[in-house]
Amino acid sequence: MTSRGSTSARDALRACLLAGAVGDALGGSIEFDRIDRIRGRFGPSGLTDYAPAYGRLGAITDDTQMTLFTLEGLVLARRRGSDPVHEVRVAYGRWLRTQGGPEVPEDGWLLGVPELHQLRAPGNTCLTALRSGALGTVESPINDSKGCGAVMRAAPAALWSDRPGEVFELAAATGALTHGHPSGYLSAGVLAVLVQQLWRGEELTSAIEVAREELQRWDGHEEQLVLLDLAAEMGTRGVRPTPEVIETALGGGWVGEEALAIAVLTALAARDLGDGLLLAVNHSGDSDSTGALCGNLLGARDGADELPRHWLDELELSEVVVRLADEAAEVFAR
Repeated sequence: MTSRGSTSARDALRACLLAGAVGDALGGSIEFDRIDRIRGRFGPSGLTDYAPAYGRLGAITDDTQMTLFTLEGLVLARRRGSDPVHEVRVAYGRWLRTQGGPEVPEDGWLLGVPELHQLRAPGNTCLTALRSGALGTVESPINDSKGCGAVMRAAPAALWSDRPGEVFELAAATGALTHGHPSGYLSAGVLAVLVQQLWRGEELTSAIEVAREELQRWDGHEEQLVLLDLAAEMGTRGVRPTPEVIETALGGGWVGEEALAIAVLTALAARDLGDGLLLAVNHSGDSDSTGALCGNLLGARDGADELPRHWLDELELSEVVVRLADEAAEVFAR
């Protein structure tokens, strides 16, 4: 893993995960609200700070939970020299255990974090696919779901290789464990390549071009490509996207191609990292997932120092995010 300028690989990974978790926590309190209700609660600017969710401020959701388990699986795979898709699948079994699923062998250390054993609106597709015990692959889809549950956890795959094609393939394969529609798992591949390229110091527009080239190598890419191109075109106009424009042009973010497109648009339009996260969550849709994805992108690009300090201070399990990020940076630097 390489990183921008003088920022260390450890700090770059921390920033990507922490900003993703902050975006997740910001959106978690308004995830199921339309923009008129959001404005009714918080004023014409919409949400501008953490609001109570799950009994506290700064609460993470299943998006951050599954991102952490994805990273733990990849860390174990690299440390053991084992198949990363297998290790991530086993890690998802541990996440399922935290959601009331069957007992599984203890591995890694996330399963031992009591605060992760909480239901934070886990996606039905992820739960059903993992409970089935079936192996979902690109070649043998487990279902026809293109929900955003695959892309929202995909950022850690950016660590796996310096080669965009390998990163894309891994993210798509781990996405296909639960989501069988191309727009479900290909959005995961695009997100991982974007993060990888941002870590290498590329501008977001250049990173989009690299991810776009990889995307077009895959069958069923057309739907994702159309929205990715639209988001890139809108984001480079220099016009601030309103919640209404986001919904009309890109949808609500409940499915993979929409969630990724909203994250790309808001990251491109952002004045700074905090501004981008608020753009990404204030719309009529899956606010925690779009916030998490925008956070992954802007965190990878800008670094954690650009996050408002009080958002980090109030973020649930920030110490767990930092510990796992540091462990991963050490393992992948070898």
